Amino acid sequence: MRQALLALILLAASARSARAIERNFAGSAQIDYHWLQHERNDQGTRTALDGVTAEVALKVAIDVTEKLSANVKVCHGCHGFELPMAYFDLRLADELNLRIGRFSPSFGNFNLRHDPANHATSDKPLPYDMGRMIRWAPWNMGVLPSPFPDNGLEINGTHWFGERVQTDWAVYAVAGFRGEANSLDLDWSRSLSSATFLVDNNGRPTVGARFALTVRLGEANDLSLGGSGMHGTFDPGNDLAYSIVGADLTGRFHRTQVRAEYLVRRQAFNEDPRLTFKAPTTGTGRDHFDKHGYYLEVEQPLTDAVTVLARADGLYRRGNVTADSPLTTRSAVFRYTAGLTVALQPGFRLKLSGEGWAFSDRFPEHQRWELSIHLGVVGTF
Repeated sequence: MRQALLALILLAASARSARAIERNFAGSAQIDYHWLQHERNDQGTRTALDGVTAEVALKVAIDVTEKLSANVKVCHGCHGFELPMAYFDLRLADELNLRIGRFSPSFGNFNLRHDPANHATSDKPLPYDMGRMIRWAPWNMGVLPSPFPDNGLEINGTHWFGERVQTDWAVYAVAGFRGEANSLDLDWSRSLSSATFLVDNNGRPTVGARFALTVRLGEANDLSLGGSGMHGTFDPGNDLAYSIVGADLTGRFHRTQVRAEYLVRRQAFNEDPRLTFKAPTTGTGRDHFDKHGYYLEVEQPLTDAVTVLARADGLYRRGNVTADSPLTTRSAVFRYTAGLTVALQPGFRLKLSGEGWAFSDRFPEHQRWELSIHLGVVGTF
């Protein structure tokens, strides 16, 4: 935390000495209470991050020159203090921007609004879940927990065709996610800035790209379609690969927002002979699993102060698991959410949502229903 705050101070000081064009400070804080129908499983282990949790963020953005800007952000959550953002942007043109430092690479639509100040519910859609889901441990969270900061370089740009069609693109090379040679899944904690050794464990970058097309349908109506992908290795020997692809569709129709995304991650793992698996092994010493995630949500303001949201999202995993795992070779999660936000003051909102969960070993059949409720308050400046 001291290092993160020092970075903010140094950035502000350097901008002052360089006579920065503009300095912008922003922040948010969310306190959320999560109530579960069943707090613990049959073994007495807690199944989710219930009780009271907090997410706090502070960001400074500085225009150093007309073409050079810098951003630094620190946050505090269940993972402790984190430095999810510390990068420079060199904008040569609208169509060509160079970004270097620590940032979340361009992937999907939700990551653009992952901060609690920018979405209507206390938790995130399941494909981007970072620990608030029920039974998060055996599922190892979502497909791509958001935010997913990394060290590297990105080139991106925007181009308009007339006044109605906008295209956005990005390509990047980052360190990538990590795990050991005998890991059965990615170790997300090794991507945090609080990790002991935040250096790529195999020396080869993960590469990715995103492209999005937005069409203005009218004065207050637009439709956006995007596609994203990344590929890399996560083990020290560069033998185990992962690939993540996604598609997103968003629409704004006057005051109504409709959003949908679908993600899938294919990941290899070694069949450790010391472990017992539920299904027969391949005999080659190596296998893979596929993890799918999706959400569809509709957000509708009723008044200037009250907004309602309905969301359906889920996860589906297909692939071998160890004998002691509560999952099977085909496991699924279904969740249905109804949410309400009330603006008590400008920059101060109340969030309330109810979630119905179904955990199934016979996809697409719904089984083992559970209920949870979120009550949160978020402040922004």
